Amino acid sequence: MGVPEIEDAALLFVFGYNGADSHPIVARRIVRAKEKGAKIICADPRIIETARIADMHLQLKGGTNLLLVNALANTIIEEGLCDYDFIEQHSSGFDEFKEVVKVYTPESVAGRTGIAAEDIRKAARMYATSGRSMILYGMGVCQFGQAVDVVKTLANLTIMTGNLGRPSVGIGPVRGQNNVQGACDMGALPNVYPGYQSVTVPEIKAKFEKAWGAKLSDQPGFTLTMVPHQVLHEKDPAKQVHAYYILGEDPAQSDPDLAEVRESLEKCEFVVLQDIYMNKTGQYADVILPATGWCEHEGVYTCCDRGFQRFRKIIEPTGDVKRDWDIISQISTAMGYPMKYNNTEEIWNELIELCPNFAGATYEKIEKFGSIQWPCRDKSDSDRGTVYLHKGGKCSNPDGKAKFFATEWRPPQELENEEYPLALCTVREVGHYSVRTMTGNCRTLRNLEDEPGWVQISHEDAEALGIKHRELVRISSKRGSVITRANVTPRVKKGAVYMTYQWWIGACNELTNSVFDPISKTPEYKYCACKVEKIPNQAEAWEAVNKTLTDLRSSMRINVKRKGVSV
Repeated sequence: MGVPEIEDAALLFVFGYNGADSHPIVARRIVRAKEKGAKIICADPRIIETARIADMHLQLKGGTNLLLVNALANTIIEEGLCDYDFIEQHSSGFDEFKEVVKVYTPESVAGRTGIAAEDIRKAARMYATSGRSMILYGMGVCQFGQAVDVVKTLANLTIMTGNLGRPSVGIGPVRGQNNVQGACDMGALPNVYPGYQSVTVPEIKAKFEKAWGAKLSDQPGFTLTMVPHQVLHEKDPAKQVHAYYILGEDPAQSDPDLAEVRESLEKCEFVVLQDIYMNKTGQYADVILPATGWCEHEGVYTCCDRGFQRFRKIIEPTGDVKRDWDIISQISTAMGYPMKYNNTEEIWNELIELCPNFAGATYEKIEKFGSIQWPCRDKSDSDRGTVYLHKGGKCSNPDGKAKFFATEWRPPQELENEEYPLALCTVREVGHYSVRTMTGNCRTLRNLEDEPGWVQISHEDAEALGIKHRELVRISSKRGSVITRANVTPRVKKGAVYMTYQWWIGACNELTNSVFDPISKTPEYKYCACKVEKIPNQAEAWEAVNKTLTDLRSSMRINVKRKGVSV
């Protein structure tokens, strides 16, 4: 599906996705859909902006995603709301799927999800009968230990209702970071070459070896989140990580269990950071390679809907900085593998020659039409790309059919207990982006919002703990402890707290758990056990926050004066 299609859906099922904070432009499409008459179902533990305009808000308890989706599927089957013609012609595995979800009745999951059975049934009927239902999901689905299972199960809903392969239907992953789609397109995943071509297929491997004039491994590499384990705990010498080359990433801020991350960075024999600003990871780097920013070079981004878009240089860079691809080329050449390009179009032409799904997306065509969505296989203007996938119900499996997937629900790895009675979930906010490497260097944004960040907490929990709005509090888990400000709000339910992950002092990833989805290796950022404590001496706490921040900036050689904060 394409992003513009969102506003023409008859129903939007927004699951674990907070567009207003994460992607304001996409959120505007959701608002336009509402203005055009679309119904909206929002599944989220908090009262986010989408929930405020939704026809139904399914305010489920964190960690119960699969329970809810299986119950929706159960209702659609039991009430005869399936598109049986579509299922018969374009899918396989439906009988096995029915067998698994038959026990997930709305009544059986109501207590654990916190959603009334009749509300689950009503939502299922709305989704199944709208005629053009579209699912949007975000990190509230992806950042769990059972993330891939939930994505596949959401896809089941599209198959069983025939909401697939037509305009303004289907399922849309709205990516969590800038150009995630593009990085994956380019082969930044450890198991594929560019264009999602598997490293384990001999013919594909041979094609890239011939093009690059190099011998390549047929073994998948490691995901970023596996690096600490490979450095600290791996016993097999062939699998140990000794050097870490980090481009445009800040694992010392964004990865879970930061104490373990710091230990791995300290133990790693050689760490290289390539970025546009100093960040926390830079403290552990042996070499820092300064790169140009987005407005100082040109190239191609991929939007979350697979749309290739060109961007252009606005200003000339100053100082000793180079383009990312130029840095890589020079290092490669110095290491004995000559690599030279004159411009990004040469790089792009190499890419599309090696990737059948990208072959028709030439610079000329992108320039002419503004955006080309892959697959685009023909260089002629008649192929302008693919707005939505699976046209006519045809899927990429060998038999051309969609496969139903079903599995049992698993609870999050770390549940609340007597010592840590609250559930912590990491979230985003609209004021700053990601780990603040860029937005934290914007004076205007810093003046609007600065350290030490916030923890969203319910009125009931705050009252029980004697905590007032805006007070500094201490929040702890088994892995660490940080100070942050209390945001006492009616938008969250009792028993759960929420923190954004970009703050250096209130760094919530000091607390998060390094449990991964077994397939995607994405951490379970959305659930771990914690406790929140009142700090009696607020003046002393503010003094500690300011000193810690000043010392941190000094150690990172960041010459930025911080205005003192008073209580």
